[in-house]
Amino acid sequence: MIAARILGQAWPILFGQFAAMAFGVVDTMMTGHSSAVDLAAMGLGASIYGSVFVGSLGVVNALNPIIAQHYGADDDAAIGASYVQGVWLALLVSAVGWPVLAFPTLWLRYLDVPPDVMIVVARYLRVLSVALPASLMFRAVYALNVAVSRPRVVMIMQLSGLVVKVVLSGALIFGYLGLPRLGAVGCALASAIVYWGMCLGGWAHVRFAGSYRRFAIHFAWPRWDALRDQLRLGVPMGLSYALESTSFTFMALLIARLGTNVMGGHQIVMNLAALTFQIPLALAVATGTVTAQAIGARDLPRARATVFMGVRIGLLVAAATSLVLWTWRHGIVALYTADAAIAAVALSLLGYVIAFHVFDALQAISAFALRAYRIAVVPTVIYAIALWGLGLVGGYVVGFQPVFGPPRGASGMWLMQAVALFVTSLLLMGFYLRVLKRHDAVTVQSSRAGPRSTPR
Repeated sequence: MIAARILGQAWPILFGQFAAMAFGVVDTMMTGHSSAVDLAAMGLGASIYGSVFVGSLGVVNALNPIIAQHYGADDDAAIGASYVQGVWLALLVSAVGWPVLAFPTLWLRYLDVPPDVMIVVARYLRVLSVALPASLMFRAVYALNVAVSRPRVVMIMQLSGLVVKVVLSGALIFGYLGLPRLGAVGCALASAIVYWGMCLGGWAHVRFAGSYRRFAIHFAWPRWDALRDQLRLGVPMGLSYALESTSFTFMALLIARLGTNVMGGHQIVMNLAALTFQIPLALAVATGTVTAQAIGARDLPRARATVFMGVRIGLLVAAATSLVLWTWRHGIVALYTADAAIAAVALSLLGYVIAFHVFDALQAISAFALRAYRIAVVPTVIYAIALWGLGLVGGYVVGFQPVFGPPRGASGMWLMQAVALFVTSLLLMGFYLRVLKRHDAVTVQSSRAGPRSTPR
């Protein structure tokens, strides 16, 4: 029963995540056939936008465990009120990130970017500054639907958005259908249109579909007490998202100094790592949601059973994925490149992804389980110490300094990232077990007082 609930939540989340990832794939493929400047500008602009979006995303995603607890407690009015405040939170967070995208020339000049590329990047980011509020408000819609066990709703919206994105990107990049040829800027404009379409479509569905009337969703002005509750959980979540993504970003910047072939092999492995991580990530979101629902229902044994079931499923799926990667590694790499030198680098690094994928799954599920208990500060500290301290700094030492023998280059950085994820998974799971011991010591009387945040 618990396994069916987790898997029933996970598969629509997974397809929705793949649809979201496909936005970048579509833009890369199309701008690659437009011009070198468009491809470079899109790549840099997408990286900058992604950095702003990921940190903001973590803050808004705090809405998921909060609403899931209300859903488990059958508190329909609290669900509607939290959702409305979550939309305001998305607007508040977007107001923080918007100036970075809207006024890029203030800081782009300090980057070593060719002038022709910088002009296109600036235009690209200005257009995406318009998309940021819509993309974050859609995440509030996403959080609501996942929290109340309706992930198929947002999956359909994301898949529909991908279809529109493909058509619009092609038309605006190359000037089809009588539209102007905008190159990389066309990617941004297509994304902005799609994000606003998904945002408004999601809002209309929640507002007018009869199945949501029980939540009594209606306009309300921002309430600081509700926003503060969401920020208390969301800010450390946003920091943990940023720490995880930037650790890999800076690793790529360091490896870039090793030459084109090494960088090419690294990019292939990075893409495979990102793709394969989507499966445990979907399972982690589903496990965290079902766990939060059990906590809201004050059924702590079911919450515990849900987490352990999620861990078992995640480890089993991750082990199977690693086996597939290892068995067909040569064929998989051949899909990316025909260059023997780049393929050799990719194959030499792929073993590290295969080794740490199981631990990556364990750390993701553990982190989302802790967030279901509204614990986010400790996971953020663990990410900072392990991923940045051990993974990034340790990777630089092993990869580029003759401290533990000759510098190992990209292999050294991937080795330490694998060690960091191993340590992260053990620390997060260990802390979760500690949380369980605390809950075991709580009396039945205090557990009936309602869902509370566990002390950090």
